[in-house]
Amino acid sequence: MDREEGRLKEGGMASEGGTPFKKISDYIWEIPKTGGMRVPGRIFASEAMMRTIKTDKSTDQVANVAHLPGILKYSMAMPDIHWGYGFPIGGVAAMDLQEGVVSPGGVGYDINCGVRLVRTHLTRKDLIGHEKELVKALFHAIPTGVGSRGAIRKLNQGEMEQVAKKGARWAVENGFGEAEDLHFIEENGCLKGADSDLVSQRAYDRGRDQLGTLGSGNHFLEVGVVTEIYLPTVADAFGLFRDQIVIWIHTGSRGFGYQICEESLYDMRRAVQTYGIQLPDSQLACAPIQSPEGQKYMAQMACGANFAWANRQCIMALARGSFEQVFGRSWRELGMYLLYDVCHNIAKREKHALDGVEREVLMHRKGATRAYPPGHPLTPEPYRSVGQPVLVPGDMGRYSFVLVGTEKAMELTFGSSCHGAGRMMSRHAAMREAKGRPIIQELERRGIHIMATGRRTVVEEISEAYKDVADVAHVVDRVGISRKVAKAEPICVIKG
Repeated sequence: MDREEGRLKEGGMASEGGTPFKKISDYIWEIPKTGGMRVPGRIFASEAMMRTIKTDKSTDQVANVAHLPGILKYSMAMPDIHWGYGFPIGGVAAMDLQEGVVSPGGVGYDINCGVRLVRTHLTRKDLIGHEKELVKALFHAIPTGVGSRGAIRKLNQGEMEQVAKKGARWAVENGFGEAEDLHFIEENGCLKGADSDLVSQRAYDRGRDQLGTLGSGNHFLEVGVVTEIYLPTVADAFGLFRDQIVIWIHTGSRGFGYQICEESLYDMRRAVQTYGIQLPDSQLACAPIQSPEGQKYMAQMACGANFAWANRQCIMALARGSFEQVFGRSWRELGMYLLYDVCHNIAKREKHALDGVEREVLMHRKGATRAYPPGHPLTPEPYRSVGQPVLVPGDMGRYSFVLVGTEKAMELTFGSSCHGAGRMMSRHAAMREAKGRPIIQELERRGIHIMATGRRTVVEEISEAYKDVADVAHVVDRVGISRKVAKAEPICVIKG
């Protein structure tokens, strides 16, 4: 595909594929409101990143989202934007509760795909000589891959319903972690309004043996080392220090959430006809928030979100057990405490200021992270004085970032920031790019030990398939919607 090569002048207009852009600043690009758009679109990206972003359909999707009834201020996308179902991945939209709609495409198939970060007292020196033993222990303890199952016994119907209602608390009550963990999870690991009676038997059947499993694709567990500290005061509040060993866990609601989304889309397609909603893309199928269809989806989606939080909680408990096995000490002695857990794919009610007046809105974040500022009542102590942790994992061969939420995010993005590197290359393209290369050996030569269900997953997830997450973190840091706190580089990785 052709790429925009010329440098755009301040305030100038450019377009590719029919989507016009106005440069607002070095890192903010606007799609003017035209046709049926109810608000402008805004993309947060550098000029170099925009050249790549314009080559797929994600910018059209930003404009399409702006057509949705009740959308407020802007249809937005973070610098890790790429093409998705309905909404772009990296998309953010706030909806008026009375006039707005809820769209499963604005949440995604993997409801509450998210990431948690576990800190430790260990340093890089402590890990030397244990890398291979540790990656094997983690790989054998935590099932990975498509349809992976078996880490936790198969749940019965009543237990599945309790997971859907209680989220991470169910895991804690059943021996997977401690009550103190819940304090460091967004929404304390349980989204209100879940109605387990509205979830289909098919969804329950798909999820009953998938709790405590990573799944496939870009989901992973990574043991990393902190290599840079950018804001020492914030890092101290987060319990981070240079040369520290940390653990990243990235996964979601597995087949349970996927089935909820699939069935909800069927209901939403009918709702579009019922309520006469005009859409530029059928993948944006939606229903008014206050309608029976909208309320049903919100209750089902909350069940999927709660399953995901329970899943990550169980995986963390299994990881703690693996570290205990390798190092011969309890997880508390090893300092394996949850730093934070944030969700990336969700729609939920939040309070935000519009024109100086606080009001409740429905936030869609798809491949985007909440980024609340210092002093916000929903940011847990001991972080409230500095801001909410924003966790931004990269690819398996480079690095990840911890950032912190800001007041600027509340002003510009309804308290939202980026969620990861953002895919640039399809899985098939990644396979072509890596053809004939010994990817696992390449990583090992760089000190990165990886285990996966099959070689294909590793090849599909090569670093070249993703944007450089350092560029993504740089943009949000410069815009001010979150600030860089620390960087961590991978040592041990398990994938599906």
